[in-house]
Amino acid sequence: MDLGLKGLRAVVTGGSSGIGLATVKLLLGEGCKVALCGRDAGRLEAAAAPLRQQYGDAVLAERCDVLEKAEVETFGAAVEKRFGGADILINNAGKARTSTFADTADEAWGEEFRLKFFSVIYPTRAFMPALEKSKAAAVVVVNSLLARQPEPHMVATAALRAGVQNLVKSMSVEFGPKNVRVNAVLLGLVDSGQWDRRYPSWANPGESKEQWRARLARDRGIVVGRLGRPEEAAAAITFLASPAASYITGAALEVAGGVSRFA
Repeated sequence: MDLGLKGLRAVVTGGSSGIGLATVKLLLGEGCKVALCGRDAGRLEAAAAPLRQQYGDAVLAERCDVLEKAEVETFGAAVEKRFGGADILINNAGKARTSTFADTADEAWGEEFRLKFFSVIYPTRAFMPALEKSKAAAVVVVNSLLARQPEPHMVATAALRAGVQNLVKSMSVEFGPKNVRVNAVLLGLVDSGQWDRRYPSWANPGESKEQWRARLARDRGIVVGRLGRPEEAAAAITFLASPAASYITGAALEVAGGVSRFA
């Protein structure tokens, strides 16, 4: 199946590792020009260097903190200069906060609000003028299943993820007349860097990483019996961003291995 991505220009935030990097690789493989950003300059360059060797000028990597408005605007200007605009925006930056209602301080609520909302707001604002000029414009927000299925140990993250999903729906309605589609993926447990970092403190004594992952999948009731792979999430993101999904907007696609408990 031809997704119709060849020659399109894509932007991926949080593109230096995990799901973001897997999405960058898939988009490049489909013939896109891709601009990726990340906060850590060293990690970004390590990710981008082999991609440049393979794809040359089709790759643009810029250090950018998506919570800094000026940096996002500078990134947008760099994309405009290199590619002449953008057709696709993948809002992927963000991480989860482990906390209950009782132990989430006011400052933590504020930090979580800023991270979840402005990691979408600033890039969308910066690239909207370019997207409005595109004939194949699409925004994909990488969200979490927590938006619909909250967990008691992730109260703040779940609450704000639900708000982001409402934002996605609102943007899809507002941007639809401008021919800009907006969709989201709702991720379950995907075996990315966040889970690697949790392994030392979450695993039982003597439990290997593989054993811990298997137990995690079993305890969470994941129907397929394992954590997802970044490439699987990237495939869903890439489809929603592509012209093959041209009649889909305002949608939320679960990529969660069948773990959801709602209808």
